Amino acid sequence: MTTTVPNPVLRVAPATPAEAAAHFCASLRFYADVTDVAAALAAGGDPGFVMLDSRSAQSWDQGHIPGAVHLPIALIPERAGDLFDESVPVVTYCWGPGCNGATRAALALAELGYQVKEMLGGFEYWVREGFAYETWQGPQCRDADPLTAPVAGACGC
Repeated sequence: MTTTVPNPVLRVAPATPAEAAAHFCASLRFYADVTDVAAALAAGGDPGFVMLDSRSAQSWDQGHIPGAVHLPIALIPERAGDLFDESVPVVTYCWGPGCNGATRAALALAELGYQVKEMLGGFEYWVREGFAYETWQGPQCRDADPLTAPVAGACGC
């Protein structure tokens, strides 16, 4: 007797095209990727959003995105009103994909009435994709990691 092993990818049927479109459209409303954030910031002028680094002071000193506002998660309820305009979207980031600090910061801001997006990849991918960052010692930049970003040119997405 032959037993058929179910295809692990299709064990659960894919969503309908309409369900998939709704899901992915919603996802883009909640998330921005590092490359898009960097491009918006590099374009000059007002990018239309503010960056929030939700990590500790020690982490901020180790490295952060230039122009970001430093506000640890625990301080968001008491300090957000002094730092942010409710009409300007806030893009949150934390360490990286293994950390949910940016998600918790986005939730705290949304509960206070702010429009928010989370930057996928966090500070880790900002650095790994070769974008400049600031430390307590001054500006820094590393070469792009070829496993996360093209060495030359754009990814094309």
